[in-house]
Amino acid sequence: MPAQVAVGVSLKMYFGHRDALEWFARVRERVREHPAVSSGAVELFVIPTYPQLLPAVEAFAGTRVRIGAQDVAAADTGAFTGEVSAAELAEIGVEFAEIGHAERRRLFHETDADTAAKAAAALRNGITPVLCVGESDRVTGADAAAATVAQLERDLEDTPAGRIIVAYEPVWAIGAPEPAPVAHIVEVARGLRAALDADPSREGSCVIYGGSAGPGLLTELGDTVDGLFLGRFAHDPGNLVAVLDEALVLSEARDEALVLSEARDEASALAASRSPQSPRLHPDVETVGNPLRLDVPMQSRGPAEGDGA
Repeated sequence: MPAQVAVGVSLKMYFGHRDALEWFARVRERVREHPAVSSGAVELFVIPTYPQLLPAVEAFAGTRVRIGAQDVAAADTGAFTGEVSAAELAEIGVEFAEIGHAERRRLFHETDADTAAKAAAALRNGITPVLCVGESDRVTGADAAAATVAQLERDLEDTPAGRIIVAYEPVWAIGAPEPAPVAHIVEVARGLRAALDADPSREGSCVIYGGSAGPGLLTELGDTVDGLFLGRFAHDPGNLVAVLDEALVLSEARDEALVLSEARDEASALAASRSPQSPRLHPDVETVGNPLRLDVPMQSRGPAEGDGA
């Protein structure tokens, strides 16, 4: 389980440039001294449009807020008109890249192979992929878990080792009035986390939920997810702050659980080291007083000095 709780915000293409700059300023003012962010307990990242990236990096300089891009090219350089490489994004201070969002798959016909190529490009350039997965139709939690784990495996095929953030976003919940039911999210998130935990090359990776996520949801989900991926609900900085409040509570609960777990482990190790060992006699070990010859019958021994008559 990752140490940090992660909260991300994707602005999609909702804000014009001036509106984005205003939002950056308002959010910076609200979060720069928020204990969740300033302490590093919660990892907050913001994903604006390409033209807004440099202003975002500048706006959040001096804070722990990190910046991501909404897409990334599969190639690092070359004749790819309209594309932006992970190498250039990293050069300007971008640390995350949203990859494989349902809208990219549906509107631009991106495949799992395309997603894997982009994830590979991000990883080899030191950028953390925010890899979006999710079932298209509403099915049972078990079926959704199986489908998303299989999708995750395809989207990571032949990619380098490195940390990723898996954003579970059921397609049918994106833009809906309500998020997916809590029990459904829990079942899928557990399946995704188990898949990550089973892969040693993904150390430090986490699972967050997106899809009409907003204030109150993280409290309901608790430790079954590692955070949230917010969309339109975060257009109001107050909603973002409310989610950060919840994320801080979750982070503190994790810290307490970790301390208790370490204390139990130490107590168990100490108890094991102090457990009594069965005494053993060895023929070559001298005892206090007259040694006992193990090869001489007791009745053949004469009275020793100091023995009674």
